[in-house]
Amino acid sequence: HSLPPPLPKKQLQRAESLPEPGSSHRCHGDPEPGAGSLLYSIPPPHPRHGEGAPPRDRPSWAPKKPLTKSRSLGEPLAPSSAQKAPSAGLKEVTFGTADGELGQLLESPAGLCEVVLGCQEASLARLSARMQEELVGPEERQQLLQAELAGTRWAALGVLEPRPCCQSGDAWYFRVGFTFQHSQLQLAAKVPKPCCSSPGVQSSLGTHCSIQRLLGRFTDRLPRELVLPGIPGKHGQGPSGEEPACPAPQPVLQVLLCAEVPQQTLADFVKSSQALHRTSPGHYERLGCLLLLQLCMGLEHLRGQNVAQGDLCPENLLLVQCPCPPQSQQGQKELLGLSLPRLLISSFFKVQEKQRPCSSSQEQDWSQALAVPSPPAAAELDVGRLIYQILHVDISLENILDFRSKRLPDIPSLSIYSAGLKRLATLLLHRDPQQRVSIEQARAILQVLLWGPRQELFARSRRSPALLQGWLQLKRALLLLSFAENSPGARVSPGLEEWLCCQYFQGVTEHTLYQVTQVLYA
Repeated sequence: HSLPPPLPKKQLQRAESLPEPGSSHRCHGDPEPGAGSLLYSIPPPHPRHGEGAPPRDRPSWAPKKPLTKSRSLGEPLAPSSAQKAPSAGLKEVTFGTADGELGQLLESPAGLCEVVLGCQEASLARLSARMQEELVGPEERQQLLQAELAGTRWAALGVLEPRPCCQSGDAWYFRVGFTFQHSQLQLAAKVPKPCCSSPGVQSSLGTHCSIQRLLGRFTDRLPRELVLPGIPGKHGQGPSGEEPACPAPQPVLQVLLCAEVPQQTLADFVKSSQALHRTSPGHYERLGCLLLLQLCMGLEHLRGQNVAQGDLCPENLLLVQCPCPPQSQQGQKELLGLSLPRLLISSFFKVQEKQRPCSSSQEQDWSQALAVPSPPAAAELDVGRLIYQILHVDISLENILDFRSKRLPDIPSLSIYSAGLKRLATLLLHRDPQQRVSIEQARAILQVLLWGPRQELFARSRRSPALLQGWLQLKRALLLLSFAENSPGARVSPGLEEWLCCQYFQGVTEHTLYQVTQVLYA
């Protein structure tokens, strides 16, 4: 049999609960020839469902939603917070570990199988931590930079461009330079638009790859050379583009210093990628899944801190370009203009405030028409609408609010991701809150769409936790081998997509996969 032997009861109990950050289960798809990513082109899903999922299709792996007909499976297999991490001994085992210590490990009741699986978990967790540090930077350095920026004003910053490098729905962003530890850093000076600032909330959010990091803030008069578009007569030029004869004094505005310099908003990206979607739908829709996954992970982080996002629309979601690989490492995705950017949530408010910065009437419509109890619960509806917007399918609030009497707009089947995204949008926009999937469930569905398991896994064998456990173990081993094979010469360096895949397999179990695939492939 190609799968490892069943694990003993003690090991299985650990696998039944969500792993802690120290553990890791990962999969690796077959790299496409010429692809610029180690994990490119893995998952063709084939879910086909109509709108309005029946109660039995409701995912049962989320703790805050009531279980339905799958409860007989969900109860005993539900994730538990009381998960035991891999033993400290296995965490420290390396190729250089003395044979005497290895011999003691091999004398354990489970023997070689448990030792190898535990070592793989620990190794993948270390790799994931290194990738994360590459993406967001060492925490210690960020703390030193924050201390250095304390009390900073415009005079200590070098304005690199007079016009905003990015304009979101709630702020203007200027590229500025700052000397730190004998090197020149590029930061973003965020100038919030009127009534759009909540820095007190933003400064306490911690570090997360999908959350804008606030390094400092100050209030100062705007430098004369900076131009705020859309406010003529105050900042540089009048309505006709000419310099005013008697320029008004620059206003005193609050400024937030952010670690990431946004390149564009998600709205800008979607607008400029229509031709790319037509010519390379598989590449584009995979990128859309990865952007939506980053958004869901960021929303989960915010909810864990009792914080909600501001207006969740494409205009308020920032895209930051990741470091470009050397020319020799660029593959098919880079040549197509599909380098994956980081997506950042940049607008926040405390749940108790019950008032979003720059809030629109959309949330009120959600609450009145769909009986949403509080602003954070509208995130599922917003993400569902975003799926349509990313896929260039027109959808209005009227479409969503009349969902009971009208079908949602159709999503054309252009790639292996189209049907899965349509299924997810339908579940997120369900009128019945008990049938609507949560952000946590949406994240899990997106991960399966991206990295499997594919539906063909169940073509020969009945779907079961045992089959999925074997799939997880095999994929984890193959991922490690892939990293090892690509190390010499560093043809492709691990990046954001690889880190997202590692995050998936650090938090997934065979039982969670059973529930997700039941919803997706039923």
